[in-house]
Amino acid sequence: MSEESARQLLDSRREQIFPRLSPTEIDRLRRFGEPRSFRAGDMLIRAGEREHGLTVLLSGRIEILQHDETGRRIPIVVHEAGSFMGELAQLSGRPALVNGEALTDGEAIEIPPDRLRAVLIAEAELGERIMRALILRRVGLIERGAGPIVVGSEADGDVLRLVNFLRRNGHPYLRLDPEQDSCGQALVERFEVEEGALPIVLCPGGQLLRNPTEEQLARCLGLVGPIDPDRLFDVAIVGTGPAGLATAVYAASEGLSVLALDCRSFGGQAGASARIENYLGFPTGISGMALMGRAYSQAQKFGVEMAIPDEIARLHCGNDPCRLELANGEQIQARSVVIATGAAYRRLDVDRLHEFEGSSVHYWASPLEADLCSGQEVALVGGGNSAGQATVFLASRAKRVTVIARRPLSATMSQYLIERIESLPNVDVVVGAEVSGLEGANGELEAISWRRRSSGEETRHGVRHLFSFIGAAPNADWLAGTGLKLDPRGFVLTGAEAGDDRYPLETSRRGIFAVGDVRSTSVKRVAAAVGDGAQVVAAIHAYLASVEREEVPAPLQQPVAV
Repeated sequence: MSEESARQLLDSRREQIFPRLSPTEIDRLRRFGEPRSFRAGDMLIRAGEREHGLTVLLSGRIEILQHDETGRRIPIVVHEAGSFMGELAQLSGRPALVNGEALTDGEAIEIPPDRLRAVLIAEAELGERIMRALILRRVGLIERGAGPIVVGSEADGDVLRLVNFLRRNGHPYLRLDPEQDSCGQALVERFEVEEGALPIVLCPGGQLLRNPTEEQLARCLGLVGPIDPDRLFDVAIVGTGPAGLATAVYAASEGLSVLALDCRSFGGQAGASARIENYLGFPTGISGMALMGRAYSQAQKFGVEMAIPDEIARLHCGNDPCRLELANGEQIQARSVVIATGAAYRRLDVDRLHEFEGSSVHYWASPLEADLCSGQEVALVGGGNSAGQATVFLASRAKRVTVIARRPLSATMSQYLIERIESLPNVDVVVGAEVSGLEGANGELEAISWRRRSSGEETRHGVRHLFSFIGAAPNADWLAGTGLKLDPRGFVLTGAEAGDDRYPLETSRRGIFAVGDVRSTSVKRVAAAVGDGAQVVAAIHAYLASVEREEVPAPLQQPVAV
């Protein structure tokens, strides 16, 4: 992330990032908003304020700027007549990341978030131009490092946790290491923070958080807020991986009111994939984050209410409506529920693992982890497609990658990935072995050992980072007590396997559906998960229609005249 990268993006795609609307296009937007006048010096937007929508300028000039860690004003762009203010935060009414100050008197049209979504749907061609601009502006803010400032050491596990949370949720941030950056050290001194109390996070609204949880950070940034306990949603989706986001997009686009929740970030395991090369329609491949980011924006476009991170503690089914209880005590009502919680990463069965998780042992390979191990030797354990994608990605940054697999790669990995790995000169593959030991101190890994399964021979290898891709177990522990039928491995049974007269993808409880990797017999592929999301919406419509028929009272029998 750098100002130089942001400038390069701006230079190459300026017309798409800051399009100028014609008088005819502006007239088409008038019915969606309200007129507003402003005076020179007015602050139309302040970083941290919510509920700003799109502002279309009719006259005057407005400067968009941000303040860096020292309080210095950094101009971004000056909007004039025919241009519009806003980025992705305005699509869902979330807090602004920048300031907007009027340089002159002027007139504008203000379009609130709910009406902005109506614009994107009702005005397809114009809406496409606006949506592209909103997305590219967010990319620019990510490159510039707008948003919260995370202060702490690059190798600190809590810094990695917070930065990964922000990155996985597509939120801009700036990270400063006080040992290497004078601005970071100045913030530590300004707020009188002891070294052991790092990291700290300075939010755009001015709040200071000391080593916050992801939920505390999300609430400070306005990413998640209270949910109306009296509102009845048509569909509540638990999990926002490919299956959950596909369900959200298809359901909302067909007029259903949708709430989507996730305890961590959108995208699921797919969002952590460095590159997906076998997804239909992307012959050169696409990163999981890019694919899931598009789906997330698409869901917001159709009005899906997102609650991330919000963790479900309990599902109360068997009633109409269903009731979801959050870990924070909040209650949600929904006419139907879709379980899309996917699968949880399996952990290595090795001593001292917990000491190194988060700092030296990783369960995904994003650019952040790749930067940490740049020029170093790393090890990766696993033999599936996720392991293969991570190996190829890490090999472009690391000095050498040692892959440890229990079985030949041909038994579990796609051939195109095997061929790619075989062509990499800095990748070694150890077959028929498993990790047996970890060495290090203070949370920093120094070496690992692996054991040959056939002979028991032990090998020690010095590495500072270990990547674990040994598969996943169903993320269904939270369903305990619901009575939902599970298969012997703990995956959720659906359709005919769950009971007689069940809709496709419906569980053993009426109105509760399961899609994606958490579902028994599902194909563990991104495309299959998206297909589940599309298919389940048809089943939800059928279920809701059947409930409405049951609710209609039978007509009274009129007495027959004799």
